Amino acid sequence: MIIAVDGPAGSGKSTIAAAVATRLNASHIDTGAMYRALALKVIRRALAPEDPNAVAGVLPGTEIVVGNGRVTLDGEPVEGLIRAPDVTAVSSVVAQHQAVRIWMVDRQRMVIHRAPGGAVVEGRDIGTVVLPDADLKIYLTASEEQRARRRAAERGASEEEALLEVSSRDARDASREHSPLRAAGDAVVIDTTDLSIDEVVDSVLLAMRERLKA
Repeated sequence: MIIAVDGPAGSGKSTIAAAVATRLNASHIDTGAMYRALALKVIRRALAPEDPNAVAGVLPGTEIVVGNGRVTLDGEPVEGLIRAPDVTAVSSVVAQHQAVRIWMVDRQRMVIHRAPGGAVVEGRDIGTVVLPDADLKIYLTASEEQRARRRAAERGASEEEALLEVSSRDARDASREHSPLRAAGDAVVIDTTDLSIDEVVDSVLLAMRERLKA
């Protein structure tokens, strides 16, 4: 089974997708890590992330592999580098370019369909663009304030800074021309604001069982 998990920043995608994958003994694939890895390369090359031609120019010859917490960029393990604030900021910019999204979708589909034991795939356009035929589509959401609190706790930042980051990212993701963030029409929407991790995981697994019965 392939489960797509989408949602805005701070909604709990990574935590929930990893936990569900563990419960199902499936692969966990974080597609956002692929954009972060590309952002790291753009930073290292000192390119302007808002320049679509400059970013597209590094795509040929770039190799990004993700799965179960591991991320490699051109053969180098980079999972410990791609969560830095500057990489986060650049990744949301490069993700807006059409050439980048087309390039990513092709590679994401290859990684997903090669995953042993099925896959739980997280991102922002998995159910709508990457895997429109996924067996189950989950869309996680939460209040902006709760998502900011989670981001602040993760990064040791103030809640005010995290709230500004979350608001800005929401605006970019929802308004971008290519693959804007939205719930698929047949997605199961789960508001995680007041739920524990186990409660959200149980809700996803319940939705999966109901989908299998259907």
